[in-house]
Amino acid sequence: MDNYVGKRLDGRYEIQEIIGVGGMSVVYKAYDNVDDRIVAVKILKDEFLTNDDFVRRFKNESKAIALLSHPNIVKVYDVSFGEKLQYIVMEYVDGITLKEYIQKQNAITWNDALFFTTQILRALQHAHDKGIVHRDIKPQNIILLSDGSIKVADFGIARFSRSDTKTLTDTAIGSVHYISPEQAKGEFTDEKADIYSVGVVLYEMLAGKVPFEADNAVSVALMQLQNDAKKLTEINPDIPLGLEQICIHAMQKNPDDRYCSATEMLVDVEEIIRNPETVFDYSYFVDKEPTKYVIQTQENEHRVEPAYDNNEVEYEEEEYYDPKHKKKVITAVVIGVVVLIGAIVALVMSITGSFNTSSGTLENFVGQSYDALVSSNKKYQFVLETEKTADAEPGIVLRQSPEAGTRIIEGSQVTLVVAASMDDIEVPNVYGLTEDKAKKALEQEKLINYKFTTVASDTVEEGKVVYTDPKAGSVVGSDAQITVYISSGPTTAVVETITVPDVIGLKQEGARAFLEKCGFKNISFVTEDSMTPKGIVLSQSPNAGVSAQAEDSIKITISSGVTTTTTVKTYKAALTVKLPEIDSQSDTLIIELDGKSYSSNKVKLDGTDKTFSIPLDNTGDIEIRVSLESTGAVQTERIKGDRDQDINVDFTSFTPTEPSSDEADNNPEN
Repeated sequence: MDNYVGKRLDGRYEIQEIIGVGGMSVVYKAYDNVDDRIVAVKILKDEFLTNDDFVRRFKNESKAIALLSHPNIVKVYDVSFGEKLQYIVMEYVDGITLKEYIQKQNAITWNDALFFTTQILRALQHAHDKGIVHRDIKPQNIILLSDGSIKVADFGIARFSRSDTKTLTDTAIGSVHYISPEQAKGEFTDEKADIYSVGVVLYEMLAGKVPFEADNAVSVALMQLQNDAKKLTEINPDIPLGLEQICIHAMQKNPDDRYCSATEMLVDVEEIIRNPETVFDYSYFVDKEPTKYVIQTQENEHRVEPAYDNNEVEYEEEEYYDPKHKKKVITAVVIGVVVLIGAIVALVMSITGSFNTSSGTLENFVGQSYDALVSSNKKYQFVLETEKTADAEPGIVLRQSPEAGTRIIEGSQVTLVVAASMDDIEVPNVYGLTEDKAKKALEQEKLINYKFTTVASDTVEEGKVVYTDPKAGSVVGSDAQITVYISSGPTTAVVETITVPDVIGLKQEGARAFLEKCGFKNISFVTEDSMTPKGIVLSQSPNAGVSAQAEDSIKITISSGVTTTTTVKTYKAALTVKLPEIDSQSDTLIIELDGKSYSSNKVKLDGTDKTFSIPLDNTGDIEIRVSLESTGAVQTERIKGDRDQDINVDFTSFTPTEPSSDEADNNPEN
C-alpha cells in the first residue's frame, strides 16, 4: 500500500493522515488549498489499478455520488482517474457509524429510531429520484454525527436504474443481513430493495439485533427468503404497534407488498411521530402462501455477473474510518447524540410539525424563469445545472428532475437544468500559476475582464495563484469580472488560538474555573429548564474541540433544576384474542374503544391467539368491544383506564349460527 501522507495531489490536496483502510482503497484526511477546507480523499490501492472490476466499481461510486446533492448524503467534490492514480475527493465527516452507535446503546429508543429513519429515507428518495439504487443500505454505511444528523455513505455497489442483478455465494459479506429477498435470489432489483434494507435497519435499531442470524451467509439469505422476523412488540412492548407495522410493511418478501417509494414510507413514519397510537390497515395482513425459494437457472430473464465474490468481500466491508481514528471520536459522538437527540426529539414531539413533512404533486417548472422561481417558490430546494443552447433565452428552465407530476416531499431538492448563453464560459483552473500565465489562461478562454489582488497564504508560494472568484469550473458570461488572488506569502500575524475544553456535566463554578484556566475571558451563563440537577452544564457554544481565541465569547447553558413539562403517566391494556378454528375461513377482527374504531385486521380462523397493546388515557372507564365481522362473534369489556391490565377474549368455542329454515325460505337471495 502506497502511503500518500505528506504529499500533494494535483497541486491542491495536501494529504495529512490515514483515516480509513478498506479492501480496495485507502481514505485520507486532506486539506484542499483551493477551497480552503478539510476533505476526505479515497485513493484506489495501487495493486488494483490494473483490475478492471475494481476500477469499474470505483468509478461507479464516483458517478453515483456525483449526481447527488443532499444534506444526508456524503458529498463528492472532485474525481481523478489517471493511469497511475485514481481518487475521489469527498466531504470530510467526523463521526461514527450507526452500527457502532447501536452496539453502544444495545437498542435505540423508538423516538430516536424515527429521527434517524426520516433522514435515511430523505437521502434515499433523493438518490432514487436521480435513478440511483444504493443496494447496500446498512448501519455500517450510515455515519452519525455528534449533532444527531446522519450521512449515507458508500455507493460502491450502487446501480443506475437498469436490470443488472446480484447473485449470492457462501462467501457473502455482512450485507446479507440487510439485502432484500429478490437481491438474495439474483433477481431484478429496484428502489424497493433499498426500502427492504431500511426496514431491516429500523428493526435493528428498535430490537438491538438484526432480524435474521445464522452461522453462514447462505443460511441468513434463506431466512430472508422464507422466515418471518420476531415481532418487535414481543421484544419490546413499548414500541408503538403502528411503528411495528411500518417495519413489517417495509420488510415484506414480495416487493409488490412493500412501500412503493421512500416518500410513501416517510409519510407513515411521520404519522407515527405525530400520533404514536396510529395503526395501519395494510393488505398484506391477509395470510398468504409462504415465499418459495426458486434457484436461478440459465433461462432466467435477468442475469448478470456474480456480485458477492471473494474479491468483493473485503470491499463491501470497507468502513470509512479505521479503528484507531474511531476511538478518537466515538465517545464524544455517542454522548453528543444521546444528549442532543434526546433534546431534539423531546422538542420536536412537543411541537407538532417539526418532523412533519407535507407531500404533494410537483409543479411543472419548465419554461419558467429560474431567478423568478428562486425568489418566489419556498417549497423546494433548487439545484442549478446549466446547458448552453441557442433555442431558449438564458435563465429559462429546460428540464427538471423529478419530473412534473411526481409525488414529492416539500423541502426536497429539485434539479433544474437552465438555459445558458452560447457565449458563457467555464472559468479555467489557474491555481499555482504565475500572474502572467494566469492572464494567458484567462484570455485564451476570452475572459478579459479580470483583476489581480493579493492574499496571504501559508501553503501557496508567493507570486502564484491561490484561487479565483468565481472559482474554477464556474460558468460565467464573457463580460464577467474574474478576481484572481495571488499569494503574498505566509501571514506575519500570529493569532494564538485555544482548544475549547469539554465542560458538559460540570458544575457552573467548575466550568468557569476550567475555562479561565485554559485562557478564556469572556464567559457567560444562561439557564434552561431541565430535570438535570441545578447548576450542571447542559451544553456549550462553541463546542468542545473547536479552536477559539481568548477574547471569544463562550456561552454555557446550565440546568435550572426544574422543568415546566408535566409528565403524564400512561397505561396499557394487553389484549389477547383467542380465535375460533373454522376450516378455510378468514374474517375481519375489529377492535373498538368507546364506540370508535381502533383497529381492523384480516385474520385466519385457525385457533391461534392474536395480541394487541392498547394505550389507555387515564380518564376513567373505557369500553373495549372485540368482534369478528362475518362470523358474528362479539365480546365487550369495560375496564379502568388508570392501570396496566390484561384482557382475554375467547372466541374458541364460538359457532356461527345457522339460519332457520323459515329464514332461509324468506331470503330473496336463496
